[in-house]
Amino acid sequence: MTNLFGLELFAQTPNPTQQPQQNPAQQPQPNVVQPNPGGTTTQAQPIGPQIPAQPQVGNAPVPGAPVDTTGTGTPAGPVTFQRGQPVGFFTDTTLCIGCKACEVACKEWNQLPAELDAQHFRLSGNSYDNTVSLSGTTFRHVKFVEQFDVTDPNRVGGRWLMLSDVCKHCVQAGCLEVCPTGAITRTEFDTVYIQQDVCNGCRYCVSGCPFGVIEMNEQGVAGKCTFCYDRLQAGLTPACAQACPTASIQFGPIDQLQSRADARVQQLQQAGRTQARLYGRDEAVLGGLNSFFLIEDAPSVYGLPEQPRLPSRNLPASAGLGLVAAVLAGIAGMLAIRKRRMAPTEAPEATDAA
Repeated sequence: MTNLFGLELFAQTPNPTQQPQQNPAQQPQPNVVQPNPGGTTTQAQPIGPQIPAQPQVGNAPVPGAPVDTTGTGTPAGPVTFQRGQPVGFFTDTTLCIGCKACEVACKEWNQLPAELDAQHFRLSGNSYDNTVSLSGTTFRHVKFVEQFDVTDPNRVGGRWLMLSDVCKHCVQAGCLEVCPTGAITRTEFDTVYIQQDVCNGCRYCVSGCPFGVIEMNEQGVAGKCTFCYDRLQAGLTPACAQACPTASIQFGPIDQLQSRADARVQQLQQAGRTQARLYGRDEAVLGGLNSFFLIEDAPSVYGLPEQPRLPSRNLPASAGLGLVAAVLAGIAGMLAIRKRRMAPTEAPEATDAA
């Protein structure tokens, strides 16, 4: 028999090899306790082959036992930190899979707009990166870097580089240095926080940030990553690190993160990945970054500046240029006065005495 699509209905065709179905009442009940006429009960043996106990591989968790660390060495339980203790992010780009769970979690917790309007929700053409950049309403941004030979139709030998970008919460923060109203402060966790109700929208911080992190939001005030300051005050992990499925974003006390990062770089280099390096781990970059990265290429490949500078570092050069300009202006003024004094005075025209 066939149906309307010409497919044979095998269920209605008798199969000589098919076993007749048993009445449910006649089917044996597996692993049940059978009464014994002698007054005792015996445990029935389970039907089917027994599955042997599976050996534990590596640091796989034992069922029922607490798990101290995950496969990457990151803590499996809640991170313990104290008020007044510097905390940070260690982003291991070798573990990032580009899922953007951190972007979604950040927007959900901070109640940021999804920006699904025609102006924002569009394809950028830049790989899978349609967020494009950080903004006043996007505090996390996953960068996609494709390194493939475009002349090879099979794209053999290439690789993906992915990085979840965020505010660096610099130890020497340029935005904090130039803010005229005190809207940008440093919290007791050594993170940089913008009090949006104090911000006057002057945009000094936008130009003062060497990473281009800060942008203005729809209310005309500056916006950036808050490091989930409200969650820190409650002893909770920031939303992005909590949502990361691969432990690419790791949160904790900064000294512990630095030790963990050093061990991770050594592990990768011993495995032959000699390009692995840390960016912002030490004081060479703005006194150290409380959100630092493990990368496998030059910082510029990830859109990170090689040598970021504070606005105050430009003051000597700016002061020198200003002094030169003032001297030149003074010389030009003196020459103009001298020229006016040396110019001959014109005699007044004689008038007819009528």
